[in-house]
Amino acid sequence: MGPPGARTISQEAFDELVKENIDDLGMDPHEALQDAIQTLTLQGVDLSGVVKCIPGESNVQANPIIQLTNELKSIVTSLETSNSKELSCEDENARKLIELLNKLCELCSVAGSENATVAARNGGVEALSRLCSSLDFKLERALALALKALSLIVCDLQSSESFRQCGGLKTVMDILHGAPNSIDIRANAFSVISSASTGNEVVKESFIELKVDVLLVESVKEESNYNMPSLYDAVRVLLTPDDGRVAASQVFGYARTFAKIGMADALVDALRKGLGSSCLTSACAALKAVAVNDEICKSISENGGIDIILQYIDESGLQGNRAIAKSCCSLLSKLAGSDANKIAIVQKGGIEKLIILSLKFSDDPSVIQEVMSIITALSLRLPENAARAMDAGVGDLTIRSMQKFPTSHQMQRQSCLMIRNLVVRNPENRTILLNGGIEKLIRRTKGMQGCKDAATAALRDLGLDDYNV
Repeated sequence: MGPPGARTISQEAFDELVKENIDDLGMDPHEALQDAIQTLTLQGVDLSGVVKCIPGESNVQANPIIQLTNELKSIVTSLETSNSKELSCEDENARKLIELLNKLCELCSVAGSENATVAARNGGVEALSRLCSSLDFKLERALALALKALSLIVCDLQSSESFRQCGGLKTVMDILHGAPNSIDIRANAFSVISSASTGNEVVKESFIELKVDVLLVESVKEESNYNMPSLYDAVRVLLTPDDGRVAASQVFGYARTFAKIGMADALVDALRKGLGSSCLTSACAALKAVAVNDEICKSISENGGIDIILQYIDESGLQGNRAIAKSCCSLLSKLAGSDANKIAIVQKGGIEKLIILSLKFSDDPSVIQEVMSIITALSLRLPENAARAMDAGVGDLTIRSMQKFPTSHQMQRQSCLMIRNLVVRNPENRTILLNGGIEKLIRRTKGMQGCKDAATAALRDLGLDDYNV
C-alpha cells in the first residue's frame, strides 16, 4: 500500500515495461523484472497490487488472488442475472461461494502480503460490493464473509474511492438497517465502515450524509452489540482527522454532532455495564474521539464517566492488563483537559490511583508516560493539584523513571512537560526535585531528539539561570 496520492501503474503497463527491457534492451528476464521494479519505485510509482512476474515464464492470471477474484465476478454476474433469493444454505452453489469467500479472506489476511491490494486492483471491491447487495439475509454466512473480505481489501485510498464510487457505502448502510440480529454480519459491516473511512475524508462525509451517526448511536445503545470492537472502531475512525489531502478536517464538527445525539452517554453506559478487554480498549478510544470540547468532557464526567474509568484503572493494575491501563489513561488525559474534570479527578483520588498504577507497571515506560500525561494536565494552572501530586510521590516517580528508561524519548519528554507544571507555581517543588538530582537527568534528556525545547523550558521553570546552556 503506497502513500496517499502516489502514482500508480496498471498491470498491463508494468508487464509491457518488463517485456521492453527484455526485447529492446537485451536484459535477461529476472534482470528485466528487477529493473522495472527499481525504476518505477525511484519514480515514486506505487507498485502495490501489481503482480510482479516475468511475461512468458509466468502468467498473471495464474495468481491465486486473481483467480479467486475472477471466479467471484462470474458468481456475482450469475446471481444478478438470476435471483439470489433462490439460493439456500444447503445449495451447492452457496457452499461453493462460501468456500471461495473463506479462501479469499484467508489469503487477504496474510500479514506482509499484497494479496488484499491485488484483489482490490483487479475488481474485487466492485465485485464484493455487488455481491453484498445481491445476497439475501438468509445466506448469513455468505454475507458475513463477503463483508469480511470487503473490509480486508478496502485497504487504501484508491480502494476506498472504488468502494465509494460503486455505491458500496449505501449497500453497507442498507445491510445494517435491514439485517436481522446477526452478530457476524453487523460486526463485519462495521469493519467495512472503518476500512473505507480510514484516510478518506470524502468517505467519512458521505457516511455522515447517510446518517451513519444516528445508526451508530442506536447500535452502541443496543446491548447485544456491547462486545463488538468493530462498532467502536467505526466511531473512532469516522472522528479521526487522518486524510493528508485535507487541510481542515470536518471531523470536529462530526464529533459534536455525535455527542449531541447521545453518543457520549451511550459509550459511558456501555463502559458502565462492563466490556471485554478488546472491546474496552476500543470503546475508550471511541469515547476519546467524541470528547472534543470542554462541554462534552464535562458531560461525560457528570454521567459517571470518570468514576468508571478510575475503576477500570484500578482493575487493570490488579489484572496486569497493560492495554486497558494505557487506553483508560489516554482517555482520562483527554477528559482532564476540562478544569472542572481536573478537580473531580483529584477529589476522587485519581492522582493516588495513578501512582499505584505506575508502580504496578514500573517496567513499562509507555504506561508511565500515560500517567505523566494525566498529571501534566491535572497540574496545569492548579498549584494545589501540583502540591498533591508531589505529596503522592510524583517526584520520586519522575526521577526513578527518567533514570530507568534513558532511551525512552517520549517518556523523557513527557517528564519534562510534567515537571514544568509541577514547579511553575510551586517553588517548594523545585527544591524537592533539584535535591533529588532532576537537573542532571533533564540535561541528559535535552540532548535527545525532539526533547530539547521541553527540557530547556523545564530547566528554566526550575529557576536555573543556565537553562539555555
